[in-house]
Amino acid sequence: MTQSAANFSDLGLSPQLLATLESIGFEAPSPVQAACIPVLLDGHDLVGQAQTGTGKTAAFAIPLLERIDPEIKKTQALILSPTRELALQTVNAIKTYSAHIPQIRTAAVYGGQGYHIQFADLARGAHIVVGTPGRIMDHLEKGSLKLNFLRTLILDEADEMLNMGFIEDIEWILEHVPDSHQTALFSATMPPPIRRIAGKYLVNPQEVTIKSETLTLDTVEQLYWEVRGLTKTDGLIRILETEKNLDAGIIFVRTKTATAEIADDLVKAGFAAAALNGDLSQQMRERVISQLKGGEINLVVATDVAARGLDVPRISHVFNYDIPDDGEVYVHRIGRTGRYGRTGKTIIFVYTREMRNLRGIERITRQPIIPMRLPSRHEVTESRIQRFAADVQNVINTEDLSFYSNVMMRITAEKEIDPANLASALMFMAQKTRPLQTGGEDPPPSKLKYREPTDKMSLNHRDKRDDDFRRPRREKSEMRADDIEMIRCRIEVGLNHGVQVRDIVGAVASEGNIPSSQIGKINIFENHSTVDIAHDRAPSVMNLLKNTRIRGVKVQIRNDDSTSRDVPPPSRNRPEKERKSFRDRKGPPPRNKRRR
Repeated sequence: MTQSAANFSDLGLSPQLLATLESIGFEAPSPVQAACIPVLLDGHDLVGQAQTGTGKTAAFAIPLLERIDPEIKKTQALILSPTRELALQTVNAIKTYSAHIPQIRTAAVYGGQGYHIQFADLARGAHIVVGTPGRIMDHLEKGSLKLNFLRTLILDEADEMLNMGFIEDIEWILEHVPDSHQTALFSATMPPPIRRIAGKYLVNPQEVTIKSETLTLDTVEQLYWEVRGLTKTDGLIRILETEKNLDAGIIFVRTKTATAEIADDLVKAGFAAAALNGDLSQQMRERVISQLKGGEINLVVATDVAARGLDVPRISHVFNYDIPDDGEVYVHRIGRTGRYGRTGKTIIFVYTREMRNLRGIERITRQPIIPMRLPSRHEVTESRIQRFAADVQNVINTEDLSFYSNVMMRITAEKEIDPANLASALMFMAQKTRPLQTGGEDPPPSKLKYREPTDKMSLNHRDKRDDDFRRPRREKSEMRADDIEMIRCRIEVGLNHGVQVRDIVGAVASEGNIPSSQIGKINIFENHSTVDIAHDRAPSVMNLLKNTRIRGVKVQIRNDDSTSRDVPPPSRNRPEKERKSFRDRKGPPPRNKRRR
């Protein structure tokens, strides 16, 4: 199915949502949004195949908000996410899109957070609940989450949930929701188990497939800074002060307010900068662009909407101060550099919680985005000294300094001051408004393995590992389990509970909030299992898993301090014993054909 829409207004959205989308800089719907929003607004079930970074969250969140009745203070929409990070990211996106509909309440439920917080959020009447499968099941069992008024169910990143061993949990949840509701399933790939779920639980679904094409951006060097230790603005200033070959740059932010605030900070730091946003008159907009083209200003802080159609050949750098939610927006942004036969550079500022967005952008562009190291205080100081020395040399070469030389000689003679001390005092006075020496502290060292890119590597060459975007690149912080010191943990659930390796991987990776690369060997015995976990992560994982379940059994986990390593029993071809988890005790309700 295909759908085209030049503007969000073409999709029949409410004025409140249109106002919000305009204020956050959404120009036009991406392909997945244009295709999915009308289908979901019409109430149809939907199967969407689209990569992370295509604007998928907005594709289901926008129509979902249109279908919510704020007056009914009951859960009307449920979104299942594979990880707590994605759940929180989705909640934040929904809160952004519903800025002009403040009556709508949203709650996130996931393992590792205290139940009392989530009980309170649900009791207040959350219209939209976003959560991981295990914690959603817990709340359904406890009765703290009721779905009697459910209108929409979203399965986000279904293939990821399959990989993490959540498919049985998802099916249990699907069996416990009301028959009459709308279901949308989104997945980057469509393996047979996902197809089976779609065929079993969705009613006459519309199918939308968005294929991402390889985008040619070989003239643009792409880097990211993981924001830590300093504010984004302080980091931006350090980068601007040390960046070589910076002719002119655009700094992209989400809001109009941010454009003015950041431009003001840059001017105070000594940069020629200006804001470009939708509140500027056409005359003021043209003036800013003219100043940028003519070299009167070198930096423009802009929203995506305000920068529409901006074409300035001298733009050498694009800074993504706020990472875009949509990979196509990113491509539009960085397309403003590396043009007319020139090379360019783009730097993304990304918080740890936004790394999923970054990986999604990599999959969309089919190109690696390389981690960069923030310049140190020493490097910034050296850069300032070099600029100061260049300015001094320029004055010596271009100005008549005879009067000032006479004054210097007079002062040194009358005050008996050493010429070097006098020069130092004058230098101190000259740099008072913009000190040569950098203050503050350097952020703690990152665990990321930085690569200092060469022109050949960053612009025209990538090795085979960088071209494989089926999974994120593994940095130093995500070493193989073989390379990491491990602690063996014992979990009191085993073969007699029907447990499988994927159940343990799913629980530890999602509820324990660590990558699967930091999970080592797993042994499953009759009544318990052991799992090797990275030494520095094991204590927090054990603490987080105390509030979760595996195969319906509440997790009891501790250090496995046995002196001899257990050997798991040999594989046996026998049927699993009857499970005694709550999901089997209750049993799924008889299913009736759903009718709308």
